[in-house]
Amino acid sequence: MAMRILWPNLPARLVTVATEAVGSGFELQFHEKFEDVSDEQWAKADAVVGGCPPPYIDKLKACRIFVKYGVGYDDVDIERFGKLGIPVCNVPDYGTREVADHAIALMMTLAKSVAYHDSELRADLKGNWRPQHNPFGRRLSVCTFGVVGMGRIGTAAALRAKAFDMDVVFYDPYQPNGYQFAIGVRRADTLAELMGQCDFVSIHTPLTAETRGLIGAEAFAAAKRGVILINTARGPVVDIDALHDAMKDGTVQAAGLDVLPEEPANAQRRLIAAWQKNEDWIRHRLLLTPHSAFYTPESFRDNRGFAARTAARYLRDGRLENCVNKQFLIPKV
Repeated sequence: MAMRILWPNLPARLVTVATEAVGSGFELQFHEKFEDVSDEQWAKADAVVGGCPPPYIDKLKACRIFVKYGVGYDDVDIERFGKLGIPVCNVPDYGTREVADHAIALMMTLAKSVAYHDSELRADLKGNWRPQHNPFGRRLSVCTFGVVGMGRIGTAAALRAKAFDMDVVFYDPYQPNGYQFAIGVRRADTLAELMGQCDFVSIHTPLTAETRGLIGAEAFAAAKRGVILINTARGPVVDIDALHDAMKDGTVQAAGLDVLPEEPANAQRRLIAAWQKNEDWIRHRLLLTPHSAFYTPESFRDNRGFAARTAARYLRDGRLENCVNKQFLIPKV
């Protein structure tokens, strides 16, 4: 009998991508909505790809692997899956270039006052044609670019910053000694050491209990005055209430955020409220994008295709890739 792979939330336009990635020998079940999946399909699925909200986890009786779209898995109960003997895998090899590009794009938009000048020209095309003031203008080659979290995306962002002749330093206690020499950057032993020397700080760490609120009041207190903060990782890594205060007092000159603690944005947050009202003190200093750093048509297809491939390889060959809950896995009886 062919092994069953269940996609409970795959858009119809991506069915071909998933089918080609899996190959032959499987029974593929595609649905665009979780509610369309029957209890029998949940129970008989050998693999689930894409999503499995908590109410459906206990319906899995034959499942041997769950693959979540994307890199982050902080929204998955990996321990619960592990106790059921189901490995959880992510897709860390998609979107690396896109997110790194986006981080650099946010930095450049601020460093070259792109959005500022566009806005000023719109207000007075003739009067503002020649730049009279460049609030964030910086020569990048004399700036230090800091990376918090030197994984795949952090490394890609660091290499892009090096291409602008920037001095690059990173903080990541989980990267082995000597990694800095492999790519020609410097290493900070503590977050405070990194914050104190950087003109730009770009966040690329996953969200864990350790990193939640990592960039908060203590980190800003150690920061070089006038730092520009970029976050394309996970919203809760940055305490945006502390960021509000750090921007208000000038410690942080500007910020580019693709992710927020609550998404969609919570207008009750002081920082978001000030940005939405375009208050004088924050005007041109905060850029927001809607968790879109990962997106290109190519990365979207990669995400679905690589997830499908991961499930198929495990079912076909026992090849387990990118498992994120090994510490909780209990062998099935």
